[in-house]
Amino acid sequence: MELFDVYPLFDIAIEKGQGCHVWDDKGQEYLDLYGGHAVISVGHAHPHYVEAISSQVAKLGFYSNSVQNPLQKELALRLGKACGYEDYQLFLINSGAEANENALKLASFYNGRTRVLSLEKAFHGRTSLAVEATANPRIIAPINANGHVTYLPINDIEPWKAELEKDDVCAVIIECIQGVGGIRMVDAGFLKELKALCEAHNTVLICDEIQCGYGRSGKFFAHQWLGVEPDMITVAKGICNGFPMGGVLISPKFKPVYGQLGTTFGGNHLGCAGALAVLDIIESEGLVENARKVGEYIISTLTEKMKAGELPHVVDVRGRGLMIGIELDIPYKEPRTRLIKEEHIFTGCSGTNVIRLLPPLCLSMDEAQQFIDKFGKVLA
Repeated sequence: MELFDVYPLFDIAIEKGQGCHVWDDKGQEYLDLYGGHAVISVGHAHPHYVEAISSQVAKLGFYSNSVQNPLQKELALRLGKACGYEDYQLFLINSGAEANENALKLASFYNGRTRVLSLEKAFHGRTSLAVEATANPRIIAPINANGHVTYLPINDIEPWKAELEKDDVCAVIIECIQGVGGIRMVDAGFLKELKALCEAHNTVLICDEIQCGYGRSGKFFAHQWLGVEPDMITVAKGICNGFPMGGVLISPKFKPVYGQLGTTFGGNHLGCAGALAVLDIIESEGLVENARKVGEYIISTLTEKMKAGELPHVVDVRGRGLMIGIELDIPYKEPRTRLIKEEHIFTGCSGTNVIRLLPPLCLSMDEAQQFIDKFGKVLA
C-alpha cells in the first residue's frame, strides 16, 4: 500500500525538535517559525509536557466518556481561569474541524435555523459544514455544497446587516485574524456591530480561535483585542502542543442535553494531561506576554525596514503577536524556498504572495532577530 498522495512535500524528514528548533534525519538544524500550522504552542519536546504525557500514558491513555474523567473537569476549570471565561462550558473533541462542526450543530439546535454567514477567504476545516463554511471551492466536494453558507467581505458591516435582517441566519462564524486567508484582521468596530446584530436577530456568534487563539495573538484569544464576547469559541491546534485535541467554549445561554453531542476520543485522559501541561507552561513561562512582545518587535522592525526600502518586494507586514503575515509583490515560492534550503528557517505561506509566521510562543528575541536578518538576506 502507498500513501494517498494529497500533500506537496519538501524533501526534508524532520525527526526531532527542541524549543523553536527542529532537526532533519541528516542532522541539519532549522529554526521553526511555522510550528506545524501553529500547533506547537509551548515548544517542541518541552520537558514538562513530555513528563506529563509520559506519566499519564503509563497509567491510562484512554477510557470512554461513559465514566468520570476528573482530568476533563480540571482542564475546564483551568482553561476558564486562563482565558477569562469561567462561566462558559467546555466540550472536548479531537480537531479544529470537529470543533466548528459541533459549534454550528449546537447553534442550529439552539435556534432551529440552517443558514451560516462566513468571511470571504475564511478557513474553518475540511469536513461537512466546516468545509462548506470555508471559502475555497477547490476543497468543497459536491456532497458538501449544500447551500448553507453565504460568504461576506471583511470589515464591511452593511452586507452582514442585510443578511441578518432576513431573520433566518443560524450562525455567524468568524476568524478575528484569518490564517489561511492571509493574516487579515477584523476591526473592533465591525465586530461590535456584528455582535449587536446577532443579538438582535437571535443569531449565534462563533469565534474560530483555532489558529489565532491560545495566546498566539498576545492575548489568550484574538477576539479579546476587540472587546466582544462571542456565544461560542472554538479551539484546537495549540491546546495540546501536537497531540490531537479540540474544544468548544460554550456560553451559559446554551443548556446541555444528554446525547446532543458526543465523541469517542475527545477529552481522553492522555490529551487532557497534555493540555493541562500546556497551560502550566503558558502560565509559568509567561508565553502570552512573550508572544505579544516578540511579535511586536518582529512586526515593527520589518515595517521600519520595509518603509526604509531595506526589504525589496515587501509591501505589507500585518498581524498580532506571533501570527504575522508578510505580503510580497512577488510569489512567495522562491523566498520561502530559499529560507528553508539556504537559511534553514521554516515559515508558512498563504495565497500566492504571503509568508506566514506562526512560531512556538516561546520564540526569543534572538531567534526573532535571526529571522529578520536572514529574511533580509534572501530578499536582497
